[in-house]
Amino acid sequence: MKLVIHTATLVALNLPLLLASPLSLSAPADGHVDPGEGGLEEIAKSAQNPVAAMISLPLQNNTNFNVGPEEETQNILNIQPVIPFSLNENWNLITRTIIPVISQPKFAPGQDRENGIGDVQFSAFLSPVQPTSGGWIWGAGPIAQLDTSTDDRLGAQRWGLGPSVVVLRPTGAWVLGALINNVFDVGGDDDRDDINQMLIQPFVNYNFPDKPGRYLTFAPIITANWEADSGDTWTVPLGGGIGQIIKWGKTPVNLQASAYYNVESPENGADWQMRLQVQFLFPK
Repeated sequence: MKLVIHTATLVALNLPLLLASPLSLSAPADGHVDPGEGGLEEIAKSAQNPVAAMISLPLQNNTNFNVGPEEETQNILNIQPVIPFSLNENWNLITRTIIPVISQPKFAPGQDRENGIGDVQFSAFLSPVQPTSGGWIWGAGPIAQLDTSTDDRLGAQRWGLGPSVVVLRPTGAWVLGALINNVFDVGGDDDRDDINQMLIQPFVNYNFPDKPGRYLTFAPIITANWEADSGDTWTVPLGGGIGQIIKWGKTPVNLQASAYYNVESPENGADWQMRLQVQFLFPK
């Protein structure tokens, strides 16, 4: 029986991811203003820029319902530290590590629930400090999947590498964008399935003008496992959620809750997912 573990978000950005994770604090359209200058409204907008230059620590908990032949619950807590580096006055390098802590239900007779660490993913986005003349913000770079799982049921037992790209544009109360990557197999246990998996995370966020720091979010994590049978290739969720920026002492925190129903999923995949997220922001 084939077991597929989706460790990314996204977003993740996430992506997301992924992945609309907060990497800066205060930004108008370009997403690159001193974080100390803005209030909750600007913090919320810049929290939706996956390639802004600020240290953050997102903790994203994904609870997947009706997983496996016994239709049990799977839980994945993604610990996603984001560390930016300034290369020069024109370019930043934004690094993101996703460490999945997984509680995996049984998939076959005689198995018990397995808890542990899954395969770690590492991304590095090269991103210009300033947006384009049209207001677009972008980043591109490699994504690596590491063979770090503590049990063979929690990971692919393979190493992966591929490209990753994110593009977004803030406009008024809206932040629109998308993250896409594809991880290809580069080695590991030859007895395990090869890796060739794509992730697409569109994100649409609406920030309430009269409620500073509050926003609606649509950020489904769409995946395609190109090594699977044709009927088991795609996972396509639909749903959405709500978020709010608060301050814990002097530390801004991004709280978010969302739910997604899988209109398309592989055999033994989840029917729907609840996503809860707490993101700690550390401005300079």
